[in-house]
Amino acid sequence: MTSTFLIRGGPKVMSSSGRVLLGRKRVLPVCPNPLFLQWLTELRDQAREKGLKTQHTYQKAIGSLTRYPLPLENAREAKILQNFGDGICKILDEKLQKYYGENGPDAPIHSLPKGAPPPGGQNNNNLAPNKKTKAPSNGGKEKGGGGGGGAGSRKKREYVPQKRSGGYAVLLALYRHNQIPGNKDYMLKLELQAEAQHLCDKSFTVPDLGSKYTAWSSVSTLVLKDLVLKTHNPASPTERPGGFTQLRSEVAGLSCPGRSQAPETTTRRPDVAYLLPGRYDIVLCVDFIETTGGSKNCKQDLVKELQKNGVTFDVRKLNIGDFLWVAREKVTPVPGQLRAPPSRELVLDYIIERKRIDDLCGSIIDGRFREQKFRLKRCGLHKPIYLVEECGAAASHLSIPESTLQQAIINTQVVDGFFVKRVQDVKESVAYLTVMTRYLTKLYQNKTLFCHSREPEVDGGSEVEEARENPSSSLISFAEFNLGSLKNKCQTVREVFARQLMQVSGLSGDKAAAILEQYQTPHSLLTAYEQCRSEAEKEKLLSSIRYGKLKRNLGPALSRTVYQLYSTQGPLS
Repeated sequence: MTSTFLIRGGPKVMSSSGRVLLGRKRVLPVCPNPLFLQWLTELRDQAREKGLKTQHTYQKAIGSLTRYPLPLENAREAKILQNFGDGICKILDEKLQKYYGENGPDAPIHSLPKGAPPPGGQNNNNLAPNKKTKAPSNGGKEKGGGGGGGAGSRKKREYVPQKRSGGYAVLLALYRHNQIPGNKDYMLKLELQAEAQHLCDKSFTVPDLGSKYTAWSSVSTLVLKDLVLKTHNPASPTERPGGFTQLRSEVAGLSCPGRSQAPETTTRRPDVAYLLPGRYDIVLCVDFIETTGGSKNCKQDLVKELQKNGVTFDVRKLNIGDFLWVAREKVTPVPGQLRAPPSRELVLDYIIERKRIDDLCGSIIDGRFREQKFRLKRCGLHKPIYLVEECGAAASHLSIPESTLQQAIINTQVVDGFFVKRVQDVKESVAYLTVMTRYLTKLYQNKTLFCHSREPEVDGGSEVEEARENPSSSLISFAEFNLGSLKNKCQTVREVFARQLMQVSGLSGDKAAAILEQYQTPHSLLTAYEQCRSEAEKEKLLSSIRYGKLKRNLGPALSRTVYQLYSTQGPLS
């Protein structure tokens, strides 16, 4: 079976029979397009005899074609390869038509006529040496024939990623995954990033200051060097130890070419996976900010209290919220392996934002409070909770009036739909986290948990239907949830529009969401304004939009403010 991977020039299909041998030279496969290779070699040699620079273009095309492992039916198909432009493809197609005219329309093109010299002949890949010549893109020593080598020619070194670089980390993570018996034959992008991150000095998701590249950018080099396959349909249904079954479709994954790929399903299915009852543990995840920095004693007390209460917890980086729970797959250590197989994790529907009363006041003043609520409601989890700590004496020195603070808390619960839990100190916070952990452990103990993607689902099988009927059992993987919750990730026009609206005083997340349901972009809103007949009609355009659970009208005041914001030329008075 074949596995598709992407390269800069377009999609490329490659058989899974290749191998990744770390630290060893790879045997180059025989080119399945010897006729095209022969014509390119002739073109290159003719250009060389005439001293034309096009010889280098033909040489690069030869290199790309040599590395391509599947037969081509015509030169147009070669446009997916690097260094194959319209000119080269046109020349090859003309030669192909001439070949069919001389040998008949059924003449074989994937083998050379009997007695014909091998592709490339004696002049194949023997460009004059250059002291500054870089290693060839196939990652190994160039095959040289006769002339042009000379005594001063150097052996080309294989491509070897620098230690703790992105390429190094990806290859090592795939290799380790490949050595675990019973593991699936591929890794998804998010899984691979998580496994490779601790092996790399650079972030796989956040670029360095002043740069647009991350450690993940090196994967394109690994693909180009034929060290990694990037597939779109990695596997069909396969049962794993621990009761976790994976069906993948339309999601890019990476695999080692050394392992055979499972057959590709003929029917497109969404990403469906499940954890069976008794095959997972409920684990509290604590954002590392809650255990480091700030008031050190309080944050050490948090960890000590959790340990005292016997709560299974894990400190990690959370891109949103301070506490959440995951269902972590139970895995059995493999004899002879230093590390147990990686556990799959699904995020439960509950997430907690913890606020000291003084921090809550500060976030209300600078606008962070509204933004946090907006992000929490759209993080993919349906049970957001605010944990408010009174903190004793800190509550007597507030930067806003007590009545304003109480109104904000009530609005958070009644209007925004959050559950608000008020406690006195860190000890009570830990007590609440302990009770919640025990409650969730009991709630999910007999449930089969399904994994779904944040992307819209297409029609699927019985697993998808069951997940829809039981939303509390249909969960997001932790890797996808945390990556999708990055605060500074690339945003859609709709998301930016929502953030703009929420900068208007009195326009909450629910109100912004109600506007977005009817007008998803500023352009659609401005178009609606243009269709109004009078200024009064424009000012009242949004007033009848209903928002929140109580379905109240947005009102004329906010409607007029939004109209003025997007329609007034120059600064607002």
